[in-house]
Amino acid sequence: MSGFLTLGIETSCDDTAVAVVRNGWEVLSELLSSQARDHAPFGGVVPEFAARRHLETLLPLVDAALREAGVSGRELSLIAVTRGPGLMGSLLVGVEAALALSQAWGVPVLGVNHLEGHLFASLSESGPTPPFLSLIVSGGHTEIVQVDAFGRYILLGATRDDAAGEAYDKVAKVMGLGYPGGPEIDRLADKGNSSAFAFPVPLKNTNRVEFSFSGLKTALLQQVEKIKKETGGVLPPEALPHLCASFQRAVTEALLTKTVLAVQMTGIKTVTASGGVAANSALRRALSEVSDLRIFLPSPPRCTDNAVMIASAGYSAWTRGVRPSSRLTADPSLFQFTTTHGKLRANASK
Repeated sequence: MSGFLTLGIETSCDDTAVAVVRNGWEVLSELLSSQARDHAPFGGVVPEFAARRHLETLLPLVDAALREAGVSGRELSLIAVTRGPGLMGSLLVGVEAALALSQAWGVPVLGVNHLEGHLFASLSESGPTPPFLSLIVSGGHTEIVQVDAFGRYILLGATRDDAAGEAYDKVAKVMGLGYPGGPEIDRLADKGNSSAFAFPVPLKNTNRVEFSFSGLKTALLQQVEKIKKETGGVLPPEALPHLCASFQRAVTEALLTKTVLAVQMTGIKTVTASGGVAANSALRRALSEVSDLRIFLPSPPRCTDNAVMIASAGYSAWTRGVRPSSRLTADPSLFQFTTTHGKLRANASK
């Protein structure tokens, strides 16, 4: 098969994802095995369990993705695999598998920074092209990045504490909604009154691009305890939609306020959003309603961790001349950007 074929592998947390992408954007196959149901009884991801599931699932998914794409391993041009940040055991499964396949097939392998991967979730052959701003908002990360060019990024601001997605999961647990919490809160919020509870909008009035969700999480917890005290220790089901809607309003306003601030600071009016929280209906609606902005949102399935974004990021790095400089290793604490003379560059593949 003609064209530059990239096999993308993503195992940073609890989803095993594989994709075959041609020329950076054309998806020939895309498969994902979710562990959400496996971890739901525990109220969150169990790292050791996640790694074992990746071991069981990854290679069969690779075989199936190649068959669906109609290519063999030796026809690939590149293997792109997430090397961090993430859970150490999960990352090791993906990285070691990619190295083994690289050796078996004689195909080069590049490590991709998971957060740089998210930058590519909203992209396609039709754009956007740099410069643009990227709001990355997930279970582990909340930040706004200025993309001057692919491979050249400036971190404008990040969360001081919890990520937005983490806050969603934690307050869902407080309300007895289970894991993952984001989709269920979004569903219930649609039926509630977002003004029912005056939850604070974190850092709304600061002049810096920054986020904080720990205080909001505490405010909801206190409200839940207050309601329980008034109802004999039980959280009435009819209160849930209003709690969810009020919480979601505060999170959405916090994210939107700082995105608009970043636009004002930089003058860049093209904005992308990615990460699991970018699938949230209230956030998508709020971003799309901001006038004078060009908003690019991935489809909801591409907001969460996926292998297409890793393949696209790997292809972009390869076309920029990035090559493996040493044996690829997993790095669970890999920061998405490193400081270089006051600017920040992605350290995706070294």
